[in-house]
Amino acid sequence: MTQTAERPETEQENPSKTRLVVVGNGMSGARALEEILARGGGDTFAIEVFGDEPYGNYNRILLSEVLANAAGEAVDNEDADGEDELYLNPLDWYDENGITLHAGVRIVRIDRHAKVVYGDDGSVTPYDTLVLATGSRSFFPPMEGMWASKTELTPGVFGFRSLDDATSMLAHIAGDAAQRSSTLEKEHRTAVVIGGGLLGLEAAAGLQAHGVAVHVVHPTEVLMNQQLEAEASKVLRSKLEDMGMHLHLGVKTNEILTDEGRVSGVRFTDGSDLACDMVVVTAGIRPNIGLAMVSGLETQRAIVVDDKLRSVDDDSIFVVGECAQHRGEVYGVVGPLWEQAAVLADVVTGSNPHAEYHGSRLATKLKVAGVDVAQMGVKVPERSSDEFVQFSETGRGVYQTVVIRDGTLIGATLVGDVSKVAALTQAFDSRSALPEERIKLLFDLGSAADAASAADLPDDTQICNCNGVSKGDLVACVHDGAESVSACMAATRAGKGCGSCKGLVKEVVEAALGGAGAEDPAEHYYVPGIPLDKPTLMAEIRSRGLKSVSSVFAELAPDGKDHVGSKMGLTALLRMMWPDDHVDERDGRFINDRVHANIQRDGTFSVVPRMSGGVTSPDQLRRIADVADKHEIPMVKLTGGQRIDLLGVPKEKLQEVWADLDMPSGWAYGKSFRTVKTCVGTDFCRFGLGDSTTLGIDMEERYKGIEGPAKMKLAVSGCPRNCAESMVKDVGLVAIEGGQWQIYVGGAAGATIRKGDILATVDSHDEALRITGRFLQYYRENANWLERTYDFVPRMGLDHLIGVIVDDAEGIADELDARMQETVDRYADPWATDQTEATPGQFHDALPLVPLPQVPIRTSSSREGVSS
Repeated sequence: MTQTAERPETEQENPSKTRLVVVGNGMSGARALEEILARGGGDTFAIEVFGDEPYGNYNRILLSEVLANAAGEAVDNEDADGEDELYLNPLDWYDENGITLHAGVRIVRIDRHAKVVYGDDGSVTPYDTLVLATGSRSFFPPMEGMWASKTELTPGVFGFRSLDDATSMLAHIAGDAAQRSSTLEKEHRTAVVIGGGLLGLEAAAGLQAHGVAVHVVHPTEVLMNQQLEAEASKVLRSKLEDMGMHLHLGVKTNEILTDEGRVSGVRFTDGSDLACDMVVVTAGIRPNIGLAMVSGLETQRAIVVDDKLRSVDDDSIFVVGECAQHRGEVYGVVGPLWEQAAVLADVVTGSNPHAEYHGSRLATKLKVAGVDVAQMGVKVPERSSDEFVQFSETGRGVYQTVVIRDGTLIGATLVGDVSKVAALTQAFDSRSALPEERIKLLFDLGSAADAASAADLPDDTQICNCNGVSKGDLVACVHDGAESVSACMAATRAGKGCGSCKGLVKEVVEAALGGAGAEDPAEHYYVPGIPLDKPTLMAEIRSRGLKSVSSVFAELAPDGKDHVGSKMGLTALLRMMWPDDHVDERDGRFINDRVHANIQRDGTFSVVPRMSGGVTSPDQLRRIADVADKHEIPMVKLTGGQRIDLLGVPKEKLQEVWADLDMPSGWAYGKSFRTVKTCVGTDFCRFGLGDSTTLGIDMEERYKGIEGPAKMKLAVSGCPRNCAESMVKDVGLVAIEGGQWQIYVGGAAGATIRKGDILATVDSHDEALRITGRFLQYYRENANWLERTYDFVPRMGLDHLIGVIVDDAEGIADELDARMQETVDRYADPWATDQTEATPGQFHDALPLVPLPQVPIRTSSSREGVSS
């Protein structure tokens, strides 16, 4: 999930170009950059971007999915995936567009006279044009117990605004889970979310996905009172309570209680207490105006701008996003921010110097804890002459209203059913004529003529609010050659925000394709950059003798060009197909694979040595402890895979740490066979029916590190009590009476929960090893890239798998066994064979970093901190 940026090796120098500096790498700043590039700004400007966070530009709308582990990696390094749609512009995008990104560098002051900005890393950067897109931060209301110090929140208190906020919450949850006993059902973690707006409810839903009991405390009786009126809020409340969420409305919190420096509860203004071990504060946001204030720009609620989106104090400084105040308004939803970005780009590039921003009419469509919600304009009638159509069906959780004034739609609210949102948004934006029967705005009344289709919508209808994509954008994408829904979504980002518009995106694209596209061929591509399914791709690779990723792109990519997001999948495929003579291109691996360790959000790495079957020795434990002491490892943690994780190792120390450990790699970082979890089996347990420890060790030693389309986790339990959780692993074995082993496949117990299916019941230790290996090889050869076994097994069908793997219905069992044996025979531990750098900078920066003077600055969680 985490894409961290290293310090740029060279500064961008091109004296022939105008210097454009953007302060802020969030959604507004990056969108302004995209608009500038679309108008030829890449040829005009030498662009440098500064962002507080050490990542590429990511979609904050998806943070709730990150928190729920629906998009992004799990906390435990044993579960680190890193493949998701979180990043709108990954780090490669900046390089591809000639943009110098200073990720993790905060701008602390602007010298407007000299036209330079000062970074907290000591850098001084000149500009001709400056864009401020500093966004906003969480607001922490004054409350006893909130702060452990002037700059640090009390442990257990969190905001919910950034990727770091989400990952910190996940780490807190994981830490609590690690400290609890094995009788989880008897212990309940409890979180209090202060604030029942959109962010609060999203945070609550994300926490619920981890089994946390969530209490939402909101000071008014109306949830999401910025978007909803009382009746709509009641319907939403009913839906959320049905999901098990505890709602405390009309209640205020005035103190966070602590015990030994950590959160233990909250106290309400009526004197009552609620025990909890976690508090998430979503009490609103505040624009980041500290930089503007110390630099002498006019600020009120935000940085004051004119209709050109220029600071009213300085014609060379432009402002966009949540930190901009235009005609007294500050906008916190994406639609207006996209409109501002387009005007700013017109003015800055000179493509339309007369462009002006005159404000936005707010129309939002989103998912709140899984419930569709849309709202535009006014929420209730404001004049006696206003028409008001209201429909409520609480049993289905549906509430809909429209407000009409003088024959024009001035407001609409939809909860639970947003099927009419596109037509309502169009009527709201265009002020078009409305049907005489106002109820037709909400319902089709049976006539074929009443049913509005996607084809009938005007081209300027906003389809995706999250990413500012209109119907016209999607149609143009089809006209430019896109032949599928997924191709249009990839090109425009439509549907890649909250996801509530995906159905409408599909309708629009299929209509533009003439009704085609229902079966999207891209859904079957092995990797997105090569338009072939896996069997066809493998056949082409074999027939053409393609043994490097670059040669595959050159021969099989539509444009012959590399596709960054496809490299790792192709690398894994080629290693499997050509174990002896594939060409290893280092840029075909992500950072984890290049350094054989798992990168963490602070840029350090985790080291996980192998402990087969979770069995270790006093000598190994002493060695790990000595290494942790010698290298000052900041955290030593037991993992969910029965191993020990050394966290916080700098890249340049990885070789030294592994050499001192003198233990084999645990492969906790790759798309590979990870670990086999075991119980104690017959050696010590009085219930044991099979020697699970020995079988687990033999299995891990045999299949260690083999690569696959996704990570593979296994477990062996010595009896049906299933202490090793075998039934929810990619492959799990359970001993039963009579000396037999049941083999389960396709289980999961993470964001997806699935009990595995019984593939076979075998009579011996050796047969269990053989059938397991055969299944894994078939999975390696037939699964799509990043397709876990819990998706692969139902897609292939259990009967089919039993026929191929157990009954040899296709006559390929011996071939599968042979190819697996070939892989096993060629195993090499990366730390036994790869102790020297294969490429400059593999374990050390290619260019030395020059220490720069530090500028003191408070952190972004500070109540008074300057943020950019």
